[in-house]
Amino acid sequence: QVQLVESGGGLVQAGGSLRLSCAASGIIFSIKSMGWYRQAPGKQRELVAVVTSGGVINYSDSVKGRFTISRDNAKNTVVLQMNSLKPEDTAVYYCAPLAWSGTWGQGTQVTVSS
Repeated sequence: QVQLVESGGGLVQAGGSLRLSCAASGIIFSIKSMGWYRQAPGKQRELVAVVTSGGVINYSDSVKGRFTISRDNAKNTVVLQMNSLKPEDTAVYYCAPLAWSGTWGQGTQVTVSS
């Protein structure tokens, strides 16, 4: 059974930083491209960062230069370091394999105040 557990969210002022972590189990983590997604109220879930099994990384334009994704295959974890946060980054953040059609985790709430 696949489990995706996100943590590290919170309330932060604009310009601040947060570090999100995701622990994955029940999948062959090392061969999966892993992504961080977010869903703001009233909006669709969007992919903001992805790291492939080979370490290739891509970011959405909205977070490029501010967010950093990394993975640890030995620990089955993926981390999203978020710096220079903006109010528009407010959302529930989720991690999942790329093109995931399985059960999502509960996500972690990130709220950025202006």
